[in-house]
Amino acid sequence: MRRIAAIGLGVLLATLLVGTALGASAVTLGTAKSFAVLAGTRITNTGATTITGDVGLHPGKAATGFTTVTLHGAKHLGDAVALSAKNALVTAYNNAAGAKPVTSVPTELGGTTLKAGVYASDTLGLTGTLTLDGPGVYIFQAGSTLISAPSSKVALINGASACNVYWQVGSSATLDTSTSFKGTIMALTSIALNNGATLVGRALARNGAVTMDHNTINSSACAAPTTTPAATPASGAHPAATQPATDVVASAAPAAVTDPVPAPFLALLVVVTLAFGLAVRFTALRSRPRD
Repeated sequence: MRRIAAIGLGVLLATLLVGTALGASAVTLGTAKSFAVLAGTRITNTGATTITGDVGLHPGKAATGFTTVTLHGAKHLGDAVALSAKNALVTAYNNAAGAKPVTSVPTELGGTTLKAGVYASDTLGLTGTLTLDGPGVYIFQAGSTLISAPSSKVALINGASACNVYWQVGSSATLDTSTSFKGTIMALTSIALNNGATLVGRALARNGAVTMDHNTINSSACAAPTTTPAATPASGAHPAATQPATDVVASAAPAAVTDPVPAPFLALLVVVTLAFGLAVRFTALRSRPRD
């Protein structure tokens, strides 16, 4: 009976340990979910920008350049709704920062294809195309900055969704000119979208500013519906078509597929195998007849 119990305990341990390596859990955004843009100090815009989703600011109250913004959502500047969203963002940021198991990656993500998982580097950069392949949650942890080169792209294939892509940035994020980006960016300090950059997801800055310049930011595929009627489009501006949360076709050339958590998974399997073997050995010794 003791032998069966010990073996059962080993199997349970193996199940629990292997389960932790199967993939990351989605990051809960709470009341920040409906926001496409959220900042701490200020929000600035230059030129014709389209935002689909709510805009929030707290504790700051200054949002400039919105005469040329087409906003499909509500604006909350320094109010209780923005405060609630900022508090939810802090929780989501911390959860993303603590997500495990983690696979270390080089700074440069361009030219790679990744499966769902948690990826970390001191800094993250994107030159060219990063392809996210398959369903599941993708969490990227940048110790300091996230910076894309001009015309870089995040492509989604085989069921990958912008709704399940999260970028936790330890300082500030910059999407350079004409970058096409996917996912929710949660930066400790600031987020800058340079001329013509597009984002299917959210730009959420905890303490600093969000700066926009002729951009399209669309969180509608993943956001809870706002309770406030959408604003009238800015004079001379035209709403952009809603982009899907997942790409239908990836235009990038196929790249080598990188297993999301190979090292942690194999290490856990080794530990589980050893633990199971020791448990069986121990019960065998205990059940051996004594002289």
